[in-house]
Amino acid sequence: MAVKLSKTLKEDRNVSGIDSGLEEYEGRYGSGKLGGLGARQKGYRRFTEIYYDLVTDFYEYGWGKSFHFAPRDPRESFKESLVRHERFLATRLGLEPGMLAADLGCGIGGPMMEIARFSGAKIVGININGYQIERARRHAAEAGLSDRVEFLESDFLDVDAPDESFDAVYGIEATCCAPDKVSIYGEAFRLLKPGGHFANYEYILTDRFDASDPQHLQIKADIELGGGLLEIDDQSTVDEALDTVGFEVVETRDLAIQDESSVPWYEPLAGSGISLTGFRRSWPGRWVTRNSLKLMEAVRLAPAGSTRVADTLELCANGLVDAGRLGIFSPMYFIHARKPG
Repeated sequence: MAVKLSKTLKEDRNVSGIDSGLEEYEGRYGSGKLGGLGARQKGYRRFTEIYYDLVTDFYEYGWGKSFHFAPRDPRESFKESLVRHERFLATRLGLEPGMLAADLGCGIGGPMMEIARFSGAKIVGININGYQIERARRHAAEAGLSDRVEFLESDFLDVDAPDESFDAVYGIEATCCAPDKVSIYGEAFRLLKPGGHFANYEYILTDRFDASDPQHLQIKADIELGGGLLEIDDQSTVDEALDTVGFEVVETRDLAIQDESSVPWYEPLAGSGISLTGFRRSWPGRWVTRNSLKLMEAVRLAPAGSTRVADTLELCANGLVDAGRLGIFSPMYFIHARKPG
């Protein structure tokens, strides 16, 4: 099962130095001369670029083209829940043909391609990571959507676009990578035309998070290290940033809060899955992948360091499941705001 992943890793030029890249990433996270939150925030561009150079192929192998979570109705498949989650955002933004929207931190383009197909709007994907942009362009061409989507390799805190360029701006579990919320929401505000709308799925610590609880703190640290995050903010920090920037808030709510019949957002990481791709996402599938990579790395069929990257992602996955079960974290605090005008 992991043979396909190891083949991809060996072929991709961006991960030719997995071991050294991981050493630098871990150093920037919290050890050695580069480490600590302040250092990560100051050097967030390099921190983020290294992380996604390391993990993009692992993410796509296990998760597909859309790197995000969604609550799921028991009658939905995993893929159907992701599509619904993406379309919900497009609907709330009022996207339609003739509109131009920006996707902040577009990944390898899965969500923006679905939103472009569904809404008829044109989408510009903004991403700091050149390797992800390369893969996104390839996926868009394969899907026949190159005329509906564009890609801009740029820091989403300093987008290479004039003021008031877009009818709508959105992000899907990406603005959590910014060093602070005022900066990223301020850039969204700048890019929007007056009267334009901003929608976002944000990572937050919920009211159940207890900063004096060592278990909660360890889970938070595991998610940050394994997920390439500078620091996870609480809900009040997010809300205050929207106000500071000048947005008119239309709606905010935690979409992770569902009724008892819903499948929790973290279930794909915890469950066993009944399909091959579902098994890959689950903890038994990740165990098989990790140990297969370890064997292939030993006989040089996978690049040195591949298993360590898998271990880092496993740390994040376990932290996310624990955080979800405790209710101390949500990856889908929904924001809908409007720029006055």
